[in-house]
Amino acid sequence: MKFLQAVVFVCLCAGPSLADNFLVLPFFNIGKSNNLEWVGESISETIREALASEGVLTLDRDAREEAYRRLSLRPYSHLTKATVMRLAESLDADQVIFGKFEVLDPDPGANGKTKGTLRINAEAINLKKARLGPEYAETGALEELARLQTHLAWQSLQFVRPERHLTEEEFRQRQPVVRVDAIESYIRGLLATSPDQKLKYFTQAVRLEPAYSHGNFELGRLQFQRKGYRQAAESLQKVSSANIHYREATFLLGLSRFHLGEFSAAEQAFQIVAQQVPLNEVLNNLGAAQSRQNKAGALDNFKKALEGDSTDPDYHFNVGYALLQSGEMDAAAERFRAVLARRPDDTDATTLLGRCLRKQTSKTPPRSEGLERLKQNYEESAYWQLKAVLEPKR
Repeated sequence: MKFLQAVVFVCLCAGPSLADNFLVLPFFNIGKSNNLEWVGESISETIREALASEGVLTLDRDAREEAYRRLSLRPYSHLTKATVMRLAESLDADQVIFGKFEVLDPDPGANGKTKGTLRINAEAINLKKARLGPEYAETGALEELARLQTHLAWQSLQFVRPERHLTEEEFRQRQPVVRVDAIESYIRGLLATSPDQKLKYFTQAVRLEPAYSHGNFELGRLQFQRKGYRQAAESLQKVSSANIHYREATFLLGLSRFHLGEFSAAEQAFQIVAQQVPLNEVLNNLGAAQSRQNKAGALDNFKKALEGDSTDPDYHFNVGYALLQSGEMDAAAERFRAVLARRPDDTDATTLLGRCLRKQTSKTPPRSEGLERLKQNYEESAYWQLKAVLEPKR
C-alpha cells in the first residue's frame, strides 16, 4: 500500500475549540462502481469515532440521517459545498468534515491480487468562521481500507486537537487493522434497517475478525435487546478497553450479568464505568447490584443517583427500598411518597409505603425479593458535552 502525502492547505482560521460541534458526513462515491456506499460510511465513522475518542463533540449518525430527511436530501448523494454547509447549519454544527472517494478498476497485471485502487479526498469547513480548513488525500488498494481511513482520521485529529501531540504510531496502536470484508459486513450491519439483517451482518463481521471490537459491540447490543443475555455477555466482554464503545459495552455487560443473576460480576462492570463516567444510571445500577448482594454501599450509590436527578421516580424508589431494608421506616416512607407524587399508579411503591407505615420489615431476603429498579439507558454523550463546555481547553 502507498500513502499519498497529505495535502494540507494553510488554515485561514484559528484551530477549533474542543467545545465545537463536529459533523462528519459519509464520503461521496464519485466512481463508476456501484453499491459502495459502505466505503463512504466506513471512512466517516472512522473519523467521527477518532474525534469522539479524544473528547471532541461529534454528531451521531441518527442526528445526521434525520437532517437528511428534514432537508429532503438523498443519502450518499454527491452534495455541493453549499448544501454541505446548509446541512451542517441545520444541525448547529460548528465544523463539518466531508469528502469523496472512488474505486478504480485493478490494473490488468494485478492478477486478482486487489479488488481495485481506492482514492479518497477529504476537506473541512469551519462554519463559525466561514473558512476552509485542511484538505487530505489518500490512495491505496481497497483491501487497505483500514489503514487508509485510519491515516485520514489521525490527520483530522492533528487539525482538531493539535495540542495533543499524538503521534501516528500511538494512534495506530489504538486502531487495530481489520480486514476489509469484516469492515464491509460491520458497516452493512449499521446501514441495515431490519434487526435480522443487522444480526446477520454483525455475526459475519466477528466471524471474519473474532477480536473486532466494533462488531462485537453492535452484536452484543443487539443480542441484549433480544434478551439473549448469555450471548450478549460473551460478545460485549470482547470489546477492547481502547475502543470508543468500551464504557457502553461494559454498562450493557453489567446489565447482562445482572439479568443472569451474576451480581458480583455485574457490580464489577458497573464499577468500571462509574469510575470513568459517573452517570446517574450507572450509579443506580451499581447500587442495585450491591443491593442484591446485601452490601452496605448500595444505599450510598442510590442516593448519588437521586442527587443527580431528583425528578426520576425510580431513583426515589431505590433509595426508599434500601432504607426499608435497613429498617429506616420513616425515611423510606418519605421516598415512596415522592414516587407516588410523580407516579400515582405505582403499585410497588404503594405496597411498600404501607409496609413502612405498619413498621413492617420484609421477611424475604432482599436478594430473592428483587424489587430494585434498573436503568437500561446510557447517556454518556450529555456528560461529555457538559465537560467540554466546562473545560473547553485542556
